[in-house]
Amino acid sequence: MAKPPFTVADYLLTRLKQLDVTEVFQIPGDYVKHFTQALEHFDGIETIGAINELDAAYAADAYARTRGLAAVSLQFGVSTASALNAIAGAWVERSPIVVISATPGADMRNITDMYDVLYHHSTGDLDADRKIYENVTVKAITLSTNVGAAEQIDDLLIEALTHQRPVYIACYKEVWAQPCPPPSKLPLKPRVARSPSLALENAVEAAWAQIAAAKNPLIFAGVELLRFGLSDLLHKLIDASGFLYTTTTLGKTVLDEAGKKFIGTYSDAASIDAVRTIVTESDCVLTLGTIITDDYLVFIESKYAQMVLATTAGARVGYFKYADVTMRDFMEALLAKFKSDKAYPIKAVAPPQPKYPQPWAANDDPVYKDKPQLLTYNRFFQHSMKFLHDHDMLKDIVMTYGVSSSMYVATNAYGLKQGSFVSSAAWQCIGFETGAAAGAQLGSGKRAWTVAGDGGFMMVCQSLSTLARNKLNAVIFVMSNQVYAIEQVYVDMSAFKPGPKNTFDAFDILPDWDYLALARAFGAEAIRVETVDQLNAALARIRKIKDRPVLVEVVIPQKDLPGQMYRLGSE
Repeated sequence: MAKPPFTVADYLLTRLKQLDVTEVFQIPGDYVKHFTQALEHFDGIETIGAINELDAAYAADAYARTRGLAAVSLQFGVSTASALNAIAGAWVERSPIVVISATPGADMRNITDMYDVLYHHSTGDLDADRKIYENVTVKAITLSTNVGAAEQIDDLLIEALTHQRPVYIACYKEVWAQPCPPPSKLPLKPRVARSPSLALENAVEAAWAQIAAAKNPLIFAGVELLRFGLSDLLHKLIDASGFLYTTTTLGKTVLDEAGKKFIGTYSDAASIDAVRTIVTESDCVLTLGTIITDDYLVFIESKYAQMVLATTAGARVGYFKYADVTMRDFMEALLAKFKSDKAYPIKAVAPPQPKYPQPWAANDDPVYKDKPQLLTYNRFFQHSMKFLHDHDMLKDIVMTYGVSSSMYVATNAYGLKQGSFVSSAAWQCIGFETGAAAGAQLGSGKRAWTVAGDGGFMMVCQSLSTLARNKLNAVIFVMSNQVYAIEQVYVDMSAFKPGPKNTFDAFDILPDWDYLALARAFGAEAIRVETVDQLNAALARIRKIKDRPVLVEVVIPQKDLPGQMYRLGSE
């Protein structure tokens, strides 16, 4: 039997495999059938069939964050439109996903021209998908022929690697199956931009003047350092400068959190007291790779003039901007400056890391102080984090969070390993955490440890089925209080006060679900905990489960208001 021809689909898959993409998340469809059939039989890449588009795209996002690149295959129109929210989040938070699709082919387009036929899944504009995705990708293309396909695919992937953001590729449906020459055996690499020498010199001299005059300098690190492989350079800067450092919520675990210079994650009012004090008292903030969101309005309004900043958008010293200066060049030049100047390193000492049960007890809702067995947000983290520490499990897990009260409480955690905290802290998507679990576990090779709000979990609960289908032992803790608590905090915090007169808004109240029955229906282990002792017993049981996901319903009071959220809501 003759060997089947090497196709356009094979070319893309080969390039993905060279870049260590060994799983592709997929929703099938007739237009994209030639790609999905090629994927099914491609050696070295496993197909991860997802339950719906958000499940697939959230998983791809987390895979990209932990592996460096991801791919998701979607049907034209109905699938790509459904996945758009997840890809927008990946765009905002710099997660390089290759979105793969197909469109009606040349024959269908001719029929449309002749008979004015509206093909299924189409708005009538057969380029609508590409036009939409141009807004949330660095490059979006549709291939109408195999001629030049190899070069266009290479260029597309280089864009994703260079900018660490999503890209979109569709083909006329027949093109995925058309012949294509194989790629070279050398994997693609990102383009490296260099700074104009004079601009870099000006920026560094201005920065050095500000740094040298500071009495309480501080490094504020963000997720772009992790995305662009600059964590080691950050580590060298910390060592050479002697500065303390903190991170954004999105940038949490840009380094291992065991270093002596780490003061804890800065999440504005949700931070612990020691972190807030050091940030407030700093007189020069070396801000590297950060995405500054409205979570940091207090910081940016008070520290703008005292910032020395370098991100993918350029450099800034106080009010002076240097748009052409790259983050890597700026950091390398500053490192050389620190090494050559005799005034450094300064002998700053980070505050001691809070011991168990701090910082959780200090932030627990005081309403429940006389009920020590009752579970609350902070008590959940107090005991689960102690369990992970005591059993040396932090090196073996990757945490995922959507925006929820849990995410802000979790920023108080210490001791996590590099790249082990995956969150939707900038896009702030409710439900991201559960969909992300499969991708985080497959991408990192570590066990996904997910803490979800019950409202967020309800949005993508079907992701449990994807985990079970692939025998992934991810753990999904659902903080079950039957309300959108984080939404209520920002609507009217008086609802959390004791008493029947203080009620939640109707739109923040959730339906009552039987989580244990739901978990069993999807093929997951089911556990319900209502007390501290039950939680500790469940954690011991979870540790032994190897071949299936675990859903843990963590029952907490509806009106539990952690101190972290109280302070954020009060702002």
